Amino acid sequence: MTSTVKSSPRITRASLGRRGLRGALLRLIGRRMLAAVPVLAVVTFGVFALAAASPFDPVKQYLGTAALTASQETLDQVAHNLGVDRPFPLQWWNWLTSALTGDLGESSVFRQPVAEVIAERIGWTALLCASGLTAAIAVAVVLGVAAARRPGGLLDRSLTSLAYTLEAAPSFWIGLLAVWFFALQLGVLPAGGLSEPGSDAVTPGGLLRHLVLPAAVLAVSQTPWFLLYVRQGVTDALTEDPVRGARARGLSERTVLFGHALRSGLLPVLTLIGTRVPEVITGALLIETIFSWPGMASATTQAATAADFPLLAAVTVLSAAAVLAGNLLSDTLYCLADPRVNPEEL
Repeated sequence: MTSTVKSSPRITRASLGRRGLRGALLRLIGRRMLAAVPVLAVVTFGVFALAAASPFDPVKQYLGTAALTASQETLDQVAHNLGVDRPFPLQWWNWLTSALTGDLGESSVFRQPVAEVIAERIGWTALLCASGLTAAIAVAVVLGVAAARRPGGLLDRSLTSLAYTLEAAPSFWIGLLAVWFFALQLGVLPAGGLSEPGSDAVTPGGLLRHLVLPAAVLAVSQTPWFLLYVRQGVTDALTEDPVRGARARGLSERTVLFGHALRSGLLPVLTLIGTRVPEVITGALLIETIFSWPGMASATTQAATAADFPLLAAVTVLSAAAVLAGNLLSDTLYCLADPRVNPEEL
């Protein structure tokens, strides 16, 4: 006698409904947040493990030239005060348990709590990243659609060649070239900072003028990737039956491109957003250094050179969290844009 096992019916996107889709997205976010906890813990553990293997002595970095004449007793006391005289697993555990309560430790470089160091700078970095990424996507959509309109044409070949060239150009090189041309040669934009020379006041108009150049450089470094994805996605969409049907019905070329082909062609771009987040952050840190932008770049550089492990751990957590958030954002947008994708399967 044989028995049969009935499998549960597969939940499809069509059976979810609007309310069910909202719940599925919330469950997706919850699963990703739970999965992020061990990932961030492992990342911070790696920071302390690398710090323990580093040849840099945080005590000597903290004391500077005074370490040359300090007694061993003084060095031991400073090491105890900084908490670096313990095994690195214990250092990591103490930092992690304190971080869960909101205490990220004390920065040995800035001589202030790590939370204050980050709070003073992260807003400027977020502004730069958001401005550059938004501008890159907007420009890439327009140019990508224009290139896909006539594949193989002069405009398509020119834009594609330019995109491949800019992909190979380092962002710091583009930044230095922009400073030389727009600030030194033309004098139309400031070379760096947030305020005008001789003044510490940051005004909305001054902030906008100082933001234009670094945000534009970041956008130029990221636009090629999105442009090529948009161009390929729209080119493929133009050969699909729904788009051909729209043209056969006599719709205008603008409606066909932006109303039908672009909607389908943007789907691969949504997945690209999550993968480009690390590159955007890295590019922003380099550009901040070039333009003296008061973001996280200077804090990260000083923390690395001075072996400021609590600040390094916090910055690393923020970077890893940004990458995970970017991937979650791209998956969420993809679910909302494509009715064929079921959040329960992600």
